Amino acid sequence: MGERSKSSKGWCGWFLVLVVAAVVAVAIVLFIRKKSDNSDKAAPVPGPPGAIDEKYSDALKLAMQFFDVQKSGELEDNKISWRGNSALQDGSEAKLDLSKGMYDAGDHIKFGFPMAFTATVLSWAILEYGDQMDAVDQLEPAKDSLKWITDYLINAHPSENVLYIQVGDPKADHKCWERPEDMKEKRPLIQVNTSAPGTEVAAETAAAMASASLVFKTSDSSYSDTLLKHAKQLFNFADKYRGSYSVSIPEVQTFYNSTGYEDELLWAASWLYHATGDHSYLKYTVQNGKAFANWGSPTWFSWDNKLAGTQVLLSRVNLFGAKGVSNSDNSGLQMYRKTAEAVMCGLLPKSPTATTSRTDSGLIWVSEWNALQHPVASAFLAVLYSDYMLSSRTAKLSCDGDSYKPSDLRNFAISQVNYVLGENPMKTSYLVGYGDKYPKYVHHRGASIPADATTNCTNGFKWFNSKNPNPNVAVGALVGGPFLNESFVDSRNNPMQAEPTTYNGAVIVGLLSGLVTTSSVVQSFT
Repeated sequence: MGERSKSSKGWCGWFLVLVVAAVVAVAIVLFIRKKSDNSDKAAPVPGPPGAIDEKYSDALKLAMQFFDVQKSGELEDNKISWRGNSALQDGSEAKLDLSKGMYDAGDHIKFGFPMAFTATVLSWAILEYGDQMDAVDQLEPAKDSLKWITDYLINAHPSENVLYIQVGDPKADHKCWERPEDMKEKRPLIQVNTSAPGTEVAAETAAAMASASLVFKTSDSSYSDTLLKHAKQLFNFADKYRGSYSVSIPEVQTFYNSTGYEDELLWAASWLYHATGDHSYLKYTVQNGKAFANWGSPTWFSWDNKLAGTQVLLSRVNLFGAKGVSNSDNSGLQMYRKTAEAVMCGLLPKSPTATTSRTDSGLIWVSEWNALQHPVASAFLAVLYSDYMLSSRTAKLSCDGDSYKPSDLRNFAISQVNYVLGENPMKTSYLVGYGDKYPKYVHHRGASIPADATTNCTNGFKWFNSKNPNPNVAVGALVGGPFLNESFVDSRNNPMQAEPTTYNGAVIVGLLSGLVTTSSVVQSFT
């Protein structure tokens, strides 16, 4: 019995030695892997577009169609069977053709401020990911939709210091529920000018024109030149006659109230620098950065606040370098980049400075109304910054001492878009038409009324109140999305959650274009 006990103890001792050795070996492997992950060695630069991610390709093709759903005017090559010509007389009271452009959401107003933002973001997506869009046959549809907006914006700027920023009366429009093709109500115009300035909307329109001029520079140089001329004039108007359109025209506060115009001035100057190569625009961003840019303080990218977008866009200049940039200007660009990195660190869920503005499932959540605009816009910026790091051979991003790779930013973006496409507690896709389960009662006038119905202002409400799903699919619409508790009520009477917007369409198209495949981004747009 004593011998057996002795043998048992010896066996136990050797077993413990083996366990300790295994633990030590695993620890060494993890340490080496962590050290390797945090090394200064940059990941390889991606080549031309690689393998297509079919999930994101399918979603992108749907999202792109929502721009067709939202088009106003005399439609060309109309792909949406239940849409037709509408608002053909828009602008006639000022002897202008403002029939084109896009309706803002589920209503029929043309709000110039968010519409211009839509054009700027769509331009940015094309400039960065046009080759990836082209790989899934979405580049031309993107350019066509962009031009539908910029044609409108050109006509809305009839003279240097006049810009028409709204078509339609929102209060009157919201008392009606009818198809846009049947509208007969008056469509009044609102303008900003030297007496009633609107710096933010003029500057955002300048950004849209400047960025779009780059998109069309090769394919239509004359059109590109026209856009750039308007962009320069609008920026000068915005900067010289400073004043918020929310102050000049108080009625705009109800729907698209502006919290300030400084961000739009920096945003427009940044795009004009990219479009022209004129260093005076770059100097403008640096010289006004301390006062306008909120350096060091991360913000949310949206139709109202362009700071995070500007910081990422100017980080591009700093990461890739640009000819003729002075040391002082480069110091300013470094401040933009540091703030862009603070934005990225806030988005990464494991970062020491990670934002707490998230749902339990990890979706960025900032606002109850149209909740999905912020996570999708944030994810778009994260994909961009990830690709800037890869293409500039920047190995890592430091967040309070912890290091993160470009792939960490991409994985964050993937987590957000996957949530949108159905990986969420409701098991529903918030992109209309994608997957087996998506919103069927979208708050959208045209989608909710049969195409063969004839409506006036009020009799269309029988379809608004109908218990039946929408007869038409607002294909590609990104609806408002979940509450903080991740619940969602699919109801036409719930615009907070069930109404899509055109600018949501721009950020989801940008995000999906960045994820549909991989390729290196260009070092310069020109």
